Amino acid sequence: MLNSILLFAGGAAQQGGAQQGNGWGSLIMIVALIAIFYLFMIRPQSQRQKKVRDFQKSLKPGLKVMTAGGIHGKIRKVSDTTVQLEVDKNVCIVIEKGMVYESYSQVAEVGADPQTIENAK
Repeated sequence: MLNSILLFAGGAAQQGGAQQGNGWGSLIMIVALIAIFYLFMIRPQSQRQKKVRDFQKSLKPGLKVMTAGGIHGKIRKVSDTTVQLEVDKNVCIVIEKGMVYESYSQVAEVGADPQTIENAK
């Protein structure tokens, strides 16, 4: 009788250990999925946002830029939150600093020709 109790307890302990192993495997899989999600989605996006913020902080008069709305022009004046953009001779608009995304050199890097853009004005 004692033998059967010990055999039953030993079998339950082995089954419990197998279930705990599956629990650890599930936990490791969840952590791996979170790590993959971070590496392929969150980190690259935050790096792009940091690059845009750094560019927006470095804005200065005379720089040719393109806005989020696709307006091309030359910066005349920069304040804390706004930028005065000259879009044509004696035609200036005031836009939020956060809407200035690219310089002409960055537009050229992605395939557009800055000379074509300049001639279109």
